[in-house]
Amino acid sequence: MIQLSTSVCLLGGLLGLCLLEPVLTALTPASMCTPLKTLNDSLSHRRRYMKHNFPINYTIRVHQKEIFKLSNIRRMKLQVEGLDELVLQRLWFQVNQGVLKKIIRVMAERHPSRPYTAELERRFRDAEGVFVESHPAEVFQKELPETVQDIWDCLTEEPERVPKSSWRFSSPKSLLDNFCQTMYCLFSDCFASSGAQQDYCGVFHRKKGRKKDES
Repeated sequence: MIQLSTSVCLLGGLLGLCLLEPVLTALTPASMCTPLKTLNDSLSHRRRYMKHNFPINYTIRVHQKEIFKLSNIRRMKLQVEGLDELVLQRLWFQVNQGVLKKIIRVMAERHPSRPYTAELERRFRDAEGVFVESHPAEVFQKELPETVQDIWDCLTEEPERVPKSSWRFSSPKSLLDNFCQTMYCLFSDCFASSGAQQDYCGVFHRKKGRKKDES
């Protein structure tokens, strides 16, 4: 009887873990998916508005930390053991807030891509608002890992205090490519297909996405 009771307890414990697992691994609140998919709809037109409406080889000046790629995410995960995905999602919003501002800033009022970019920024703000509302306030008061805090400090530094060596030049299209690829990586729950699970943070997906966009 004792063995049977122990087995039942173990089975119950395992069952409890199985029931908890979806909660523990659900990194993106369901409420985030609608604004992110709306944002993704806008990003699907980025080639037309960020490439065809600009001169060939046109670039804008951004902070080197605003060139935020999948490789940056992989590197941070290697540098910081057990890095919380929520921390990276917070950083993603901070990075792309600055990227969108800089793209809009170089456009004249009558630039053909300005209405598109303004709408993209509005949708981004909507997604950011839902993101903040989806988590307890104390989440945003937690101390960031040193590696992430250093990036955050660079992004929030006054432009006139940024060393010249920290500025880079990138095309608007390339910046939005990074925006889109890292969004899929960090909020993959919202973009998972019904078929086989995809690694949106992998090198293969980045190359596949680039080919699709260039076609």
